[in-house]
Amino acid sequence: MRIMEVVLVMFNVVMLLLLVVRQQKPRQLLWEGLAVSVVLLVVQGWVEGWRWPLIPAYALTLAPLLALVLDHQRRARAGQGIVKRRGVRRIAALLIAVLYGAATVAAPLLFPVFTFAEPAGPHGIGTVAYHWIDSTREEKNAVAAAGAKRELNVRIWYPASKDAKGTRAPYVPDSKIYAEGHQQLLGLPQVFFTSLGEVRTHAIEHAALSDAEAMYPVIIFSHGSRGFEGQNMFQIEQLVSKGYIVAGINHTYSSMASIFSDGRVALFQDKTGSGIEPFEKTDKLNEVWVNDVRFVLDQLEQLAATDPDQRFTGRMDMGRVGMLGHSFGGATTVQMLLSDPRVQAGINMDGALYGKRRIPTAGISKPFLMISADSSIAASSGALSDDQLAAMGLNRGEVERYFKEVNARYAPVTAGGNYWLKLTDTSHMSFTDSFLISPILEWVQGTDARGTHRVVNEFTLDFFNYYLKGVPLQILNNAVGTHDDYILEKG
Repeated sequence: MRIMEVVLVMFNVVMLLLLVVRQQKPRQLLWEGLAVSVVLLVVQGWVEGWRWPLIPAYALTLAPLLALVLDHQRRARAGQGIVKRRGVRRIAALLIAVLYGAATVAAPLLFPVFTFAEPAGPHGIGTVAYHWIDSTREEKNAVAAAGAKRELNVRIWYPASKDAKGTRAPYVPDSKIYAEGHQQLLGLPQVFFTSLGEVRTHAIEHAALSDAEAMYPVIIFSHGSRGFEGQNMFQIEQLVSKGYIVAGINHTYSSMASIFSDGRVALFQDKTGSGIEPFEKTDKLNEVWVNDVRFVLDQLEQLAATDPDQRFTGRMDMGRVGMLGHSFGGATTVQMLLSDPRVQAGINMDGALYGKRRIPTAGISKPFLMISADSSIAASSGALSDDQLAAMGLNRGEVERYFKEVNARYAPVTAGGNYWLKLTDTSHMSFTDSFLISPILEWVQGTDARGTHRVVNEFTLDFFNYYLKGVPLQILNNAVGTHDDYILEKG
């Protein structure tokens, strides 16, 4: 909970219990309690914004007023000589108060305005957004206007001064659109996601680029199918604070939503890449993503050479470029490692190896780290019942062929000295911010979101620090083997 939420909830709950337990309730105390509660309610809404999980706490603002009314009635009955037995009623009232107080505290805890861990590095974080149109490519999605060109939203996060002042960037640009998108992604009621619009990142809009280093290496981030460019803020902020420029690509029509600068909205349309289906389809779609990344790299090179805003001119080290992706974006990372010499090192987080290029038997020949959820590794045709297969419109033979192809593509992942990190008690969405939205999501999945994020960040930073900055390895070589939280393999 946020600071004013904690103050409001705790004051109102304590006031409720005091009203129930205390037999004599001075009228001055009731009026003062009502006044303080009203002030806290107004301040909390003004500073942080009102939201539905605090409705029970808001309702408690009226508790002192109700107590005043009841006290007036009690005094009137006493004046008439009416006396009622109150023992059972007091016990019932106390029980109800305790249960209501517990619900008042639990609601904002179960549906929080979540926060990101404090960036651990010496840098602050700045951010700026771009809308780029690739005039060489026609948009092929069926919902696009005839002749429309491929256009992309790209957000860049970069090192800034720790003392940078300004507006902290929101986590999502439109809470309603992204609440609906998360509902479709995770299959849960939209009520889970109504607080997304209140979440703030540590990034300052349009902050000045830090002068602590002359140039900064660049990392491209590619989200998963139905994801978005900021879905891994837990990871992006830590990288930037450690001295990296991160460019997040929003893959139009494959993302949760693309909200363009002129107000147009392109929602998710591409159903390919989100389940068991022919590799021909997923490989074809992946090439669109690969071309997105190539185009963005071209644009970044132009910014590094001549930035109209003078922010990145001469400050992006395009000779030190890495890439990071989740799910379908992880597959895209592998394809970029195999096809574009500008990408020197890459990490694939739980992405099946879609794409038209196969990893050679001898390996990728560039530094590569595969990170997988143990639940993803365990998946196979045998894990699916006949009813599940029927619901998916598949037969067992099709699924067995699919997993045979998957295993063949994975076989050379660690060849040539590369790494494969397999995390225990994780699922596909553990590698995003998604499980921070509510602890209920963690309990259902049996995962520890922040614990997983810490491990992922440790390995991510160690990997890129070595291969892009030349900093000696701190973890990777010493961690090979089986551990309580993970298994690390090296080829």
